[in-house]
Amino acid sequence: MYRYDALDKEIVLQRAAQFRDQVRRRLSGEITEDEFKPLRLQNGLYMQLHSYMLRVAIPYGCLTSAQVRHLAHVARKYDRGYAHFTTRQNVQYNWPKLHEVPDLLEGLAHVEMHAIQTSGNCVRNISSDPFAGVAADELEDPRPYCEILRQYSTFHPEFANLPRKFKIAITGAADDRAAIAFHDIGIRLVENLHGERGFEIWVGGGQGRTPMVAERIREFLPKSELLSYTEAILRIYNRYGRRDNKYKARIKILVGSLGADAFRDQVEAEWDLIRSENLQLDDAELARMATFFEPPAYDAEVSGVEAIEAPLLMDPDFRRWYDTNVFEHRQPGYAIVVASLKNGELPPGDATAPQLDAFADLADQYALGRVVVTHRQNLVIPDVRIQDLHAVWTGLKALGWAVPNVNQLSDIIACPGLDYCSLANARSIDVAQMISQRFNNDPELSALGDLTLNISGCINACGHHHVGHIGILGINKMGVEAYQLMLGGSSATDASLGKFLGRALDKSQIVEAVERVARCYLQIRRDADERFLDTYRRVGPDPFKAAVYSDDTQWRAA
Repeated sequence: MYRYDALDKEIVLQRAAQFRDQVRRRLSGEITEDEFKPLRLQNGLYMQLHSYMLRVAIPYGCLTSAQVRHLAHVARKYDRGYAHFTTRQNVQYNWPKLHEVPDLLEGLAHVEMHAIQTSGNCVRNISSDPFAGVAADELEDPRPYCEILRQYSTFHPEFANLPRKFKIAITGAADDRAAIAFHDIGIRLVENLHGERGFEIWVGGGQGRTPMVAERIREFLPKSELLSYTEAILRIYNRYGRRDNKYKARIKILVGSLGADAFRDQVEAEWDLIRSENLQLDDAELARMATFFEPPAYDAEVSGVEAIEAPLLMDPDFRRWYDTNVFEHRQPGYAIVVASLKNGELPPGDATAPQLDAFADLADQYALGRVVVTHRQNLVIPDVRIQDLHAVWTGLKALGWAVPNVNQLSDIIACPGLDYCSLANARSIDVAQMISQRFNNDPELSALGDLTLNISGCINACGHHHVGHIGILGINKMGVEAYQLMLGGSSATDASLGKFLGRALDKSQIVEAVERVARCYLQIRRDADERFLDTYRRVGPDPFKAAVYSDDTQWRAA
């Protein structure tokens, strides 16, 4: 992974020192809260419902075991013993005290971490495939390009005050695990007919109150033009994006109003004007950046699946975990392991300080000390020898993170909801926990295959409800928390937006509604190989609507 050079270290430490002085002036009354707000937001510090919240950047989700241990230290010293991993591959702390935040940021700087540009109307954390660098279906590792864009966009003076926040994702794999169709700019590494590698560019995706799937505006962009073309897109957005209405300020609104073709024409014209050697990436720079992400020294003597003893594979608990939480690695003899932070005991994405310390130990002992955060609020150990899988499973069981549910019904994305967020209309954490507890303990419904469920506490969609195969949106209905059910969304290569199924339900109904959807799927799927999403697309909403809203006399309308 990328390691700071002297300039990186100086910049991050200087920013921490600047914020220390800004906090001092706020606490002394020299500046007002209104004056302090833009300063704290530049450093990832939000005001939530009950306290400040600090969002810490994890570029493209990558962490060392030492950084994981430091996150545990922050949870113990500055929070209430917890860290929360987000859908942007970042980490949040919900209870920092303002006077302690400068010390927190200075400590992060010493382990090459920061909170810069994790909020505000700027280019946010560049995200990527959590399996980047090790995925078997990967054309090329996207992380060097993520890092190039991160360095380019950090403190970029022209793009520090965009019309609205701006998110970029890059993938190099055939299976889109980076959700590029729902980013302001989505980038996919591709190969043209001449065998040259470059980028496919998508623009204008997003969720929130106006969800849209991105439009492809370029089929092939040479690698050398990554910065120039990105800058052209950002310039057009900065020039024409709506600043008069924050609800219409995202680039998706601009792309939607102009149309993809007209927007492309604007970008291409701007690109012709600004293309220069200053913005071109030469082969030497690309090669230099790639050296930070070279594969580790893998053990050439490891074996394949046969290295797992037959009695262990016959253990039904281990076998079930192996089938759901272990993924193919590009290096023979190795596997990718996903640790599920969805056991129903804590909010999705939450980890305690002791869990993080123990997880760092597992990564050191069995996986070369590297960890990755996923978009589904789980953690990845990317380099596990197949012969060590049982030992890793045993270690994860001790943490409560060996739940065999990755990409299953109880592997739920959930935003903080009304428990923490001042924007929320309804709680989402307890609903997620109720669903997890219900389905983790049901052998039939906990193993339905590829079936994602996402929950948001408001229309801003921090829980990505639009793109869950099953989505739940919390609303305020005449002062009462209610929940709307959506079906048919996907953030993968077959990207789509879910559609509302019917009237809102109250909290006492929502778990049963999800179960009715699941049991309907079991009854009408063609066979066990037909995914939920494929069944829904084949038959439409009517069978599910009938299942959820039957026996209305026994249901209390929200």
